[in-house]
Amino acid sequence: MKKGKFIVLEGIDGSGKSSQIGPLVKRLEGLGLPCRADREPTGGPVGSLIRQIFTGRVTADNRVIAALYAADRIDHLVNEVDGLCAAIDQGVTVVSDRYYFSSYAYHSVDMDMEWVIHANSVSAGLLRPALTVFLDVPVETALDRIHKNRLVEEIFDQEDRLRKTREFYFKAFDRLKDVERVAVVDGSGTLEEVAERVWAAVSPCFL
Repeated sequence: MKKGKFIVLEGIDGSGKSSQIGPLVKRLEGLGLPCRADREPTGGPVGSLIRQIFTGRVTADNRVIAALYAADRIDHLVNEVDGLCAAIDQGVTVVSDRYYFSSYAYHSVDMDMEWVIHANSVSAGLLRPALTVFLDVPVETALDRIHKNRLVEEIFDQEDRLRKTREFYFKAFDRLKDVERVAVVDGSGTLEEVAERVWAAVSPCFL
């Protein structure tokens, strides 16, 4: 059986990546590919705890949050109910809203990037994306979208932090350029315009 592909959409909060998951999955299904959408943090027990931290219902040190993300990611890959590794082995293409580059970028604001990369080395060893698509938008655009679309502000949504996070994304891309395949896509414009750019980046993976 031919394995499925693993495609990841990344970006700072407000970049529009979550809005691009559906159109991309629909396009891949149009090619006759079994496909599923996924996201991080997951809906599992660790992911649910992370979401409570983000909305302020639970407090935790940033180092704890980074470790929780690494744990949630491993469970995302290997759990017996809907683990990604098994799905991909069975021929399902998975499109994920975030993966370990999110940790490299967001958590490196508070701690050494090498520690974050090492903390996620198990996940990287289990499954590397066929392609990571980074939707790049100005921080001002991202904040405007966040304020329009979110009822509850999350802990990483401050302007200065988003600027630093964007910088760390590019530092991580450069740090791992020899082992990761990354496409930087302009995330500005209409949903349809961005979807076309995303497809232009992703479609070569399926030729």
